[in-house]
Formats: sequence, C-alpha cells, structure tokens
Amino acid sequence: MLIENKVFERIDYTKTKLTKGEYENCSFENCNFYNSDLSDVIFRNTVFNTCDFSLAAIKNTLLNDVKFVNSKLLGLQFNECKAFLLSLDFDNCLLKLSVFYKLKLKKTRFKNCNLQEVDFTETDLSGAIFDNCDMHSAQFDRTNLEKADFRTSYNYSLDPENNKIKKACFSRMGVVGLLDKYNIEIE
Repeated sequence: MLIENKVFERIDYTKTKLTKGEYENCSFENCNFYNSDLSDVIFRNTVFNTCDFSLAAIKNTLLNDVKFVNSKLLGLQFNECKAFLLSLDFDNCLLKLSVFYKLKLKKTRFKNCNLQEVDFTETDLSGAIFDNCDMHSAQFDRTNLEKADFRTSYNYSLDPENNKIKKACFSRMGVVGLLDKYNIEIE
C-alpha cells in the first residue's frame, strides 16, 4: 500500500496500529509510536515532528531521507532497520540509549540532541555533524569519525587510537574527551 503526501496528526499508534505500507512525502505531527511495531514499513522523504518513538520496533524498516524533529527516540534499535538507502537527520531529539551499531551514517546531522549512552560502535559517521549535542557515555569503538564535527558538542569521550578521527573537528575544551582513557587530571 502506497501512501503519499499525507499529514498524520495527533494519532496514538499504541491504540491504533500504523497500516503497513510505503509512506512517501508524509508528515507525522504529535504522534505516539511508543513501543509500537513499525517493522517492515517504508518511510521515504518523511518528517516526524514532536513524536514519541521510544522502544518502537523498526526491524527491516526502511528510513530513507527521514527527518526527526523535537522527537523522543529512547532505546531505538536503528541497527535493526534496513541499512540500504538509510538517510537520517535529527533536530532537537532525545536519542538516549539508542543503537546505531555498524550503520553507514555518512554526513548525518545531529543538532541539539541528547545522545547520552548511544551506541555508535563500528558506525561510519564520516562527515557527520554533532551540533550542540550532549554525548555523555556515548560509545565509540572502531567508529569512523573522519571529518566529523564535534566543535559545539560536549561530554564525549572517545579513544583516538581505537577510532578513525582524521580531520575531525573538536573544540579546545572538547579535546579533554580524547584523553579520558589516560586517567589524567587537566587543570
């Protein structure tokens, strides 16, 4: 089923299931997807504004040119969605405890996001922009961060020897997050 150019407003998908199908050029406003099953759904050129996706199942879900704005995505397992054509943008979102394990997210933008305890293990974030994001306890392990921009973000800690950081941008204060593994005190 193909659904195009439609606006969905104030729908509680915890009570009404989202119809399985292909959503193109659609907009979801103030919708609740908490703990919903969105597996095998296709979203193309879609915007989710002020939605709650916390703990939703997105197994084999296609997210192509999808933008999340002012949304809550707690514990979302992005690593279970289709990697093919994956293209995301996040603006003012709560992504705490979400997982992006092994995904290709080149040039993805995270703006004003809470990325606490997010798992970016083995993720390709080359050219990604982290604009004013709280990254406390975010996991970076064998992650490609080449040309990524961390200049306005804070609370990150990553091992330069265990991640690719060539030409990545950091602020002077943020460089401390690159030295955490040495357990040194900087005054």
